[in-house]
Amino acid sequence: MIKQGNATIPTQWGTFNMIAYANNPGEPSPHLALVHENYVPSENTLLRIHSECLTGDIFGSKRCDCGEQLMNSLAMIAKEGGVLLYLRQEGRGIGLINKLKAYNLQDDGLNTADANTHLGFKEDGRQYGVALEMIKDLGIKKIRLITNNPLKVAAIADSEIEIVDRVPIVIPTVEENEFYIQTKKEVFGHLF
Repeated sequence: MIKQGNATIPTQWGTFNMIAYANNPGEPSPHLALVHENYVPSENTLLRIHSECLTGDIFGSKRCDCGEQLMNSLAMIAKEGGVLLYLRQEGRGIGLINKLKAYNLQDDGLNTADANTHLGFKEDGRQYGVALEMIKDLGIKKIRLITNNPLKVAAIADSEIEIVDRVPIVIPTVEENEFYIQTKKEVFGHLF
């Protein structure tokens, strides 16, 4: 996984240097690092590892809290000058088409984890090795990780990157995502 390109991207949260990471320059969906203009490499980089959620991130779906987590993380990063890693692993790693199939199973009463396993996938198939590669490439050694996900904490704890602090990100639930948030707590062990 190497840098394939970068550009300055002005946003409502300030200007970011967006860096695309992929194994080859023709990759249509590279992983992204967004480095805020006020970022100063320091001992305690505020960092979010965010897995793509097209339905939540782009279309504002209320089935999850992903889009709101992304927006709140960008605001936090802008305030402090940090880094967001955007990993292309839609639907807990099952892809958009299977995620839509999982949504139908959830509408029939299955939770997120059971819907994924019913389709033949792991409950959560996301991988964080690429995030570690990106963090190392950016020269970051110590982080304040914005997450509720213990799998992200474990993936980094097993590396030479030091987690100085875990910064929780709590989004108020709405009727449409209460069961999803409950599943995140009870099945996936998310820390709120």
